[in-house]
Amino acid sequence: MKKTLSVLLAAMMLVSLLAVPALADGQVLTVVTWDATTTPYLIAQKEAFEASHPGVTIEYVDVASQDYGIKTSTMLSGGDTSDVFMIKEIDDLIKWQAQGFTAPLSDYIAQGYDLSGFVGTEANYAVDGVQYAIPFRSDFWVLFYNKDLFDAAGVELPTNDMTWEQYAELARKMTDKEKGIYGTHYHTWLSAVVNWAVCDGVNTLADRNYDDLLYFYKLYQDLEDNGVCMSYADLKAAGLHYSAAFANGNIAMMPMGYWYVSTLIDYNKNGTCNFNWGIVAVPHLEGVAAGSSFGNLTGAMINAKSAQKDLAWEYISWLGGEEGAAATASVGARPAWVSEGVAAAMSSVAGFPADENSKAALLPAAVAMEWPVAEKVADIKTIVNEEHTLIMARELSPEEGIEEMNERVAELFE
Repeated sequence: MKKTLSVLLAAMMLVSLLAVPALADGQVLTVVTWDATTTPYLIAQKEAFEASHPGVTIEYVDVASQDYGIKTSTMLSGGDTSDVFMIKEIDDLIKWQAQGFTAPLSDYIAQGYDLSGFVGTEANYAVDGVQYAIPFRSDFWVLFYNKDLFDAAGVELPTNDMTWEQYAELARKMTDKEKGIYGTHYHTWLSAVVNWAVCDGVNTLADRNYDDLLYFYKLYQDLEDNGVCMSYADLKAAGLHYSAAFANGNIAMMPMGYWYVSTLIDYNKNGTCNFNWGIVAVPHLEGVAAGSSFGNLTGAMINAKSAQKDLAWEYISWLGGEEGAAATASVGARPAWVSEGVAAAMSSVAGFPADENSKAALLPAAVAMEWPVAEKVADIKTIVNEEHTLIMARELSPEEGIEEMNERVAELFE
């Protein structure tokens, strides 16, 4: 598998070398980011870009992760001339664009840059139809499953095209109370329980109406009431994290972000768990395309004060595209770019499941944002999460909690 990945990366680097114009020796491109020395995909990206662009050096400007938004805003306000700024939160980009700190990318894109591999996620980095950044990471959600439990029960494995009703029926079928096996598992987050409502690409969590969450709360509570998943009360009392819960080996399925793949690979290596697992696309509502999911983005923009905008574009367009995506995927991270080549690179990582369904799950049909850029979104998040906690604790019924969400969010805009 390592050999396959090496050949793929080499081929992509060769394509990049043939496509990029000649660059002068000794060019240094400064890239502002966070955790530069400890983040594997940043190290892999730097090495791959420099290898495919002789004479160019990427110099990371490392900003503390917890202070990134504040410190980078201060840098830009002070006239910092670093060439590229990586984007941790979409809100920051929108703010920086309004302040004139971001260079528009329209002219570069008009020269033929292909955006199709971003499956619509690039729109979150556009303002009034103008693109201001390129995404390069997107940790969307998938459905994890314990293959050994399914095999032992003689039940067919989950597929990449299941409705939520089919998923719930499969979870009930896999539940064995005598053996302590749960058919599925829900972490306590809002995103793990009801964020599926945004997978249609139409609804968002900032729409000021939360009636579309009712179906998912009722689905969850029915499964909880029937012992198909652990109860919210038990999870809170035990302080049980989702990673440890699934690794225990008694949970058949669990919806979770793709980032958990690297954790499971490590768990199998170090003996924390020793079962076979796989992933498929998260279930979908009737009328919503199979393979639709939600997630978050990480991207890169060109500083309006950069003196090397053409080189900066060469870097961020490479970073988000097929070649940069292969470098990101080579260490197990999930790129924003979706393609067969990137899926091959990701599935070639040692420890990734060998089955075709798991590989196919790496090709989502669409990825909506967990939280959109919207007016007063921080206040909305607080309200929705507060009411979510009350619903999960059974202090409010789903209907009562959603009514509170609707009323409290409406009051923000009165």
